[in-house]
Amino acid sequence: MDSFLKDTAKSLLGSGRELKDLVVVLPNRRAGLFFLRYMGELIEEPTWMPEVRTVEQLFSGLAGETPSDDLSLVFEMYEVYRQLQEEAESFDRFYFWGELILKDFNDIDQFMADAASLYRNLSEIKTIESDLSYLTEEQVALISQFWSSFREQKPEEKEKFLRFWQILGDLYQKFNAHLDVLGLTYSGRIYRKVASKIKELNPPAKHHVFVGFNAFTKTEEVLIKHYIKEFGADIFWDIDRYYLEDRRQESGLFFRDYRKDPVFGKTFPEIIPDRIKDKAGVIQTHALPLKVNQANLVGGILEGLGPDEALEETVVILPDEQLLFPVLHTLPGQMTKLNVTMGYPIRNASVYAFLDAILDLQRYLKVREGEVFFYHKQVLDLLALPYLQDANRVFVKEMKAQITSTNALEISAVELAKGGELFGMIFRKTGSTEIFDYLSSLMTALAMQLKEDVIQSSYLFQAYKLLNRMKENFAKSSLEGIQTDFFIKLFRQLFREVKLPFEGEPLEGLQVMGVLESRNLDFKRVIICDVNEGSFPPGGGINSMIPFNLRRAFGLPVQEQNDAIYAYTFYRLLHRAEEVHLLYSTAANQGKAGEMSRFIQQMQVEMGISKPNTVLLEAHLTPGREISMAKTPDILQSLNGYVVQGDPSNHKKKLSASAINSYLDCSLRFYFRYVAGLKESEEVASDVDAGVFGSILHKAIELLYGIPESTTERLITVHNIKRIKEQIPEYVDEAIKDFYGKKKEDKINLTGQMQIVREIFVDYIQAVVDYDYKTGDFKVIGLEKEHHASIPVAVDGEVKPIGLFGLIDRMDIQNGTVRLLDYKTGKDNRSIESISSLFDREHKKRNKAGLQTMLYAYLYQFANPANQKPIKPGLFNVKEIFKKDFNPFMKVDKSDLEDYSDFREEFEEGLSRLLAEIFDPEVPFEQTDDEEKCRYCPYKDICGR
Repeated sequence: MDSFLKDTAKSLLGSGRELKDLVVVLPNRRAGLFFLRYMGELIEEPTWMPEVRTVEQLFSGLAGETPSDDLSLVFEMYEVYRQLQEEAESFDRFYFWGELILKDFNDIDQFMADAASLYRNLSEIKTIESDLSYLTEEQVALISQFWSSFREQKPEEKEKFLRFWQILGDLYQKFNAHLDVLGLTYSGRIYRKVASKIKELNPPAKHHVFVGFNAFTKTEEVLIKHYIKEFGADIFWDIDRYYLEDRRQESGLFFRDYRKDPVFGKTFPEIIPDRIKDKAGVIQTHALPLKVNQANLVGGILEGLGPDEALEETVVILPDEQLLFPVLHTLPGQMTKLNVTMGYPIRNASVYAFLDAILDLQRYLKVREGEVFFYHKQVLDLLALPYLQDANRVFVKEMKAQITSTNALEISAVELAKGGELFGMIFRKTGSTEIFDYLSSLMTALAMQLKEDVIQSSYLFQAYKLLNRMKENFAKSSLEGIQTDFFIKLFRQLFREVKLPFEGEPLEGLQVMGVLESRNLDFKRVIICDVNEGSFPPGGGINSMIPFNLRRAFGLPVQEQNDAIYAYTFYRLLHRAEEVHLLYSTAANQGKAGEMSRFIQQMQVEMGISKPNTVLLEAHLTPGREISMAKTPDILQSLNGYVVQGDPSNHKKKLSASAINSYLDCSLRFYFRYVAGLKESEEVASDVDAGVFGSILHKAIELLYGIPESTTERLITVHNIKRIKEQIPEYVDEAIKDFYGKKKEDKINLTGQMQIVREIFVDYIQAVVDYDYKTGDFKVIGLEKEHHASIPVAVDGEVKPIGLFGLIDRMDIQNGTVRLLDYKTGKDNRSIESISSLFDREHKKRNKAGLQTMLYAYLYQFANPANQKPIKPGLFNVKEIFKKDFNPFMKVDKSDLEDYSDFREEFEEGLSRLLAEIFDPEVPFEQTDDEEKCRYCPYKDICGR
């Protein structure tokens, strides 16, 4: 197929000039590669090729300078800023402003604006904006109602604010002078240097040809006009009548101005190509539900390519680099040759995730009494990555289990360093002055581990180069007191910008590229993805400290020019295309519905292209179905493990009140947890949720009423309750330490939330003690004590003992009655409608806590068969304990439950009958019909609920 660059090559070959005497200047290097290929195809005999350069290379060659990197320039700008600003901001606060200022300086020079006049105007605008003297007192009072800080700005703060805007003009001048001394520069300064001395340029030794340009900066315009006017240079325009003649078309904005220019106007061809107007029939638009679905459609379109078609004549344009890998994964198998012009961002690599986690680790460390501790979340994030697992897999597994089982919020560096050399290198404290050596040593160690992984090694090498560049800049500067947080923030920003280029033959195979990389290139088949408003053209404005009106007034680029550049890039791809596919997504993004690009809408109105082809993807959703687990021989074998052999206390598998309640709520949930053994994943509880609250409360009361080791009971009298009450805060602290895996002698550092909760613990326990004081003396006979038992159940025609167990919070004897008390932090009810209701799964208000306390009574009586004392179960519900008429004991049918033996026979029959159902081979495990019970079930995803 013919292309603009090929036609240009033909024209130059037919011009009669020697190719070796030509310099062809193009917008980018990629266009130069294609130009030389076309030139090679057209040349029939050996000859010297023309010199091909980019416009940047032309300016750098004329100035004899190359631009420095932005990081170095911001460092040097800060040095000048500190000289101008009396109370200068710290470098970490200045850096991100410095990037913006440097960009503005570049624009000012590229477009040859008067910097002194511009910044003087900017300073005056800010002064006017900050002057509120024109407001009346009533207006000030009204505004203050909605803006609380309106009156609060101190005069010195206002002065400092205005001073910043006042120094920008001086900063520009002195910064440029500073760069002259250091021999550094930025691209805009190079351009301005060349353009300002345009008349001093010597005639070039070779004839220059400018090819395929659209939007010139002022400096480029000055240089190219001079070359055309004074040195007879040629220029080739890649244009179309469709947007050149129509003033409504933003894509022709610059060309219409150039056509009127006395120098440029003469270079335009007499006959303007008119190709786009006839393209309506070859353009297809596709609306897809999700952005990622576009990759599948791209793969489908490419499947239709014939075996003899040249792949290099097809291009896939990706305005969003996030689509790169989805597209690569959907390419047809016959696509053996591929050229990707976009780099792969290092932020998507696992190496970046590892380095980022290491930096995060330093942000949350704490030092107490000379020992370094790291927060559990960052430690677990690092342990989850493959690099530490490869270094010591056994240690990583054990450490993760230890952290979750002990609920350790912080882990000492000493413990973590036991994993080996790499662990010791990572888990240590590093200051801002050591952070470069810290990261450098880690990258070196990681490189040894990644010898076989070429891709990750390449990412690591790019990151290592960037780290060294940063280190050099910081070493040369005189900065002091830089915070570690700033280093981390800077590392993250710079690492995210690093991209790894793909290796390949740029002139062969399917072409996959970004929008601006397609300049000057023509393709037979064009597939453009993500043609959504806000993506192509991109949304947002120009990041600048110079407001819109001043930018326009001083000839600096504004959003209108940016839109025109992208519009031209879009329409230019249509010039010679024979098949065009425009893909956009309809999915909402950030609260906005997916909208097709204005380019598509324009073509629908002006060219009459067909309406979008809505691509409906089949969603193969498996409909929710009832799950029923028949009791297979394997399941019955697993259930048989609950049949007690010998002493129940020595038997391994036993059922608890939680297991029985789980079966009544949903027998399938019981199967998952207690038969199949699917345990919930353990996580470190950093917040004080209900589970944490209950655990600490139980432990504190256990310590408070603890029985001495040498005895089996402890008498609590109203006299020693007063002494016990004074010890409550001490035992609460000890319980908190125990929960978080601390030793008794360790110091406790409470967070703000835990400090508040600690006071609540103290109040609750004091209320428990107050109740005990009112009811008189009692004898504690057990605290947090496990009880084991068995109950005869009919299984397969035989009566077998099924194991039971429970942890009774408190057992005491008062006035000849055994009291079994359970501490509850929820909304548990003490009223039991009837014993039979405890086993009725259809009962809407079935009392789970009631079943638990009755089971505890059974367990106690089983363990103490000679007991003749009444057994009285009860609930210490901390949410009711402050009521004047508080009574912890259970009621059955609205009457106080004075003795378990009154209901023992009925309860044991009901329990045995329920357990017989669990072991019945004919009764499957099934989902509950009440989906409300599924809301907090850990297995609801398995059921699809």
